[in-house]
Amino acid sequence: MKPLKLFLSLICLQTASLLTAQPAENDMAQLYPEFQRYADTRSGSLSYLEKDWPEMEQWKILARAKMNEVLGYSPDPVALEPVILEETKKKGYTRLKVRYSLTTFRKTEAYLLIPDGLTRPAPAVIALHDHGGFYYFGKEKIVETENQPEVLKEFIEQLYGGRPYADELARRGFVVLCPDAFYFGSQRIDLDLLSEYFKSGYPDINSPDINTAVKAKNKVYSSYEHAMAKYLFGSGTTWPGVMFHGDRIAVDYLLTRPEVDPSRIACVGLSIGGFRSAHLFGLDPRVSACIDAGWMTSYSMQMKDHFRHHTWMIYVPRQTEFLDLPDVASLGVPGPLMIINCLQDRLYTIDAMKASAEKIERIYSKAGAAGRYETKWYDVPHSFTPEMQDYAIDWLEKWLK
Repeated sequence: MKPLKLFLSLICLQTASLLTAQPAENDMAQLYPEFQRYADTRSGSLSYLEKDWPEMEQWKILARAKMNEVLGYSPDPVALEPVILEETKKKGYTRLKVRYSLTTFRKTEAYLLIPDGLTRPAPAVIALHDHGGFYYFGKEKIVETENQPEVLKEFIEQLYGGRPYADELARRGFVVLCPDAFYFGSQRIDLDLLSEYFKSGYPDINSPDINTAVKAKNKVYSSYEHAMAKYLFGSGTTWPGVMFHGDRIAVDYLLTRPEVDPSRIACVGLSIGGFRSAHLFGLDPRVSACIDAGWMTSYSMQMKDHFRHHTWMIYVPRQTEFLDLPDVASLGVPGPLMIINCLQDRLYTIDAMKASAEKIERIYSKAGAAGRYETKWYDVPHSFTPEMQDYAIDWLEKWLK
């Protein structure tokens, strides 16, 4: 080979080597094509769109049974043994702080908001709080409370425009239950009992300043999510299985209250609260309407580079073989369902949000319930602002009142 040709050949080889060595535009490097293809070929065999089901109830029974199987959590039932811990009179409603049992080993706390002037059983809403990397508080993120630390006020301002929405629901005549989810608020990990191995890098958890201490504790809980997920999977269950079990027990508790009309129960939530709301609506036929704000996507359409943004609390092994997220939410059909999406939401791709909303629309249309489903878009970051809240509450009034 002539020197010039040899030189050019070497340059081409070096250029090709440099090109192939560039970082991949995905979060799995060379593994991405294989596992994206695998995700894309999961059949979603129990989607309502997969075949013509002889009866809608047959489909629901099969799909819910499969979801409960893969969620993998069915502890022995226990008596609720509810206790009222506090009673606070607020403008337009009374707030009760209650505690009830979830399992033999765990209890949770919740706020129950009862509107003034009820003369008969009223429609009820289970309001499900978000994740937000803020574990120290749960229900307090969506309910007005007294003497809030500054760190909580800032969080409510960022995600809710400074207005926790549960109180507005109560003032509009809804009985509202706001339970702490597994790992949050009254169910957060007791750091006094947690191994020093997980706490040693966070001395500020013992700070006398509550804002400093809460921020540090949130960091511990965030870093411990990885270990917690491993132990939950290792025990034979899933994080969503444990979380959704608690949400279904919230329905059990709500139905013990004489203020509640059992035929008119809805659920609503932002972010992982929306994730919880969609699953509660889909899996529990006692819930008749749902608002899922800031959490509707497709697992396969998160694969490129969006799982980096998410918590361990959303993964159910083998779920997509049977049902994707929009399929689960659609199990509540023909119950009214609203999906609220944020156009500036960095947690999901726009394509994933649109595809999922369109899939639910097709399911509702196939089921003859097209007018009972709505997708609402707002040109804002991940949030549930007062404007969005007001629209959602008006929508609930339309369907539940």
